[in-house]
Amino acid sequence: MAEFNHVVDKEGELELSKIDQTLDRMDSDKKDEILQNFQQFKGYLAKRIELAENIGLNEEQLALVAQKIAGYLAENEAPRNSDEKLLQELWKVGNENEQHHLAHLLVKLAQS
Repeated sequence: MAEFNHVVDKEGELELSKIDQTLDRMDSDKKDEILQNFQQFKGYLAKRIELAENIGLNEEQLALVAQKIAGYLAENEAPRNSDEKLLQELWKVGNENEQHHLAHLLVKLAQS
């Protein structure tokens, strides 16, 4: 994949503005596969978090990415199960600070 497709640039800097583009490029079948059940979603997140840690992202950077992805999902994807529905509802009632805290918790949940 070309460098412009990555969320982390060659200097290791996080480019949050590219997350929406990356999510928009994801194949809808792949997205459905990931989101069909909550355990599968957590497993997918865990693998992505491990990759991010391996390239040097810290906990705060992981939470920022999680916050951006959660916001995207809340706005663009219908929940496919009751767990996702609960997360979406929590996300929507929270202010930005609360959403950031929830993103930290989502990272921890995926790591457990």
